[in-house]
Amino acid sequence: MTQPILIDINQILKLLPHRYPFLLVDRVLDLVPRVSIRALKNVTINEPFFQGHFPELPVMPGVLIIEALAQTAALLTFSEAQQEDSLYYFAGIDGARFKKPVVPGDQLIMTAIYERERAGVYKFQVSATVDDKLVAEANITCAVRKKGVA
Repeated sequence: MTQPILIDINQILKLLPHRYPFLLVDRVLDLVPRVSIRALKNVTINEPFFQGHFPELPVMPGVLIIEALAQTAALLTFSEAQQEDSLYYFAGIDGARFKKPVVPGDQLIMTAIYERERAGVYKFQVSATVDDKLVAEANITCAVRKKGVA
């Protein structure tokens, strides 16, 4: 059995084009290529979206939880071979469900399970938990394309 791969923030910055305030993965806890990945996002009150969502009761927007899950899936895809001339596009979402609010102080644990790839289009089952409780889940589709080609 192979050892799970761990990825720190420096490696994440090499693999993903996202930067603050839109980089939503802090660390990869474990990764098995073409199988699954588990990553984390520390949710702090300093996140820029909390200024307006909502000032009296800060809640992480569901669309950003989904984006964090898509970035996690991208790390699973790019872990095998860094594709410097490629971009990872979010192409579809099915069955998204939000079970519990994510608030400052939470540690979001994100999981992506590889389902299949065909012609550069990847499908994943994704979920996010806080304190081992499910907060969001979905099936997502992502596409890898050469930069400049939609």
